[in-house]
Amino acid sequence: AGLVVGRQRPQTASGITFITLEDEFGMLNVVVRHDLAERQRRPFLESRLLQVEGILESSGEVRHVIAGRLHDLTPLLTGLDVRSRDFH
Repeated sequence: AGLVVGRQRPQTASGITFITLEDEFGMLNVVVRHDLAERQRRPFLESRLLQVEGILESSGEVRHVIAGRLHDLTPLLTGLDVRSRDFH
């Protein structure tokens, strides 16, 4: 789980969106397939604090999660103004 700091959907990514999460340990990229984004549209588009269930992949120091399920934890952010930089 982490704060959503950005969402990117490159034109060359065949419907894949990359969500960047940040927590006290650093940044992590999450790979979200188009079908999951459609099924879980609200947490995919609106979450500011997101928990992700999925498969962790790593190669050397590069790590990312292939998302299988998204959980919106935004209600836990009461009193904080947190916004992501989406689709840049």
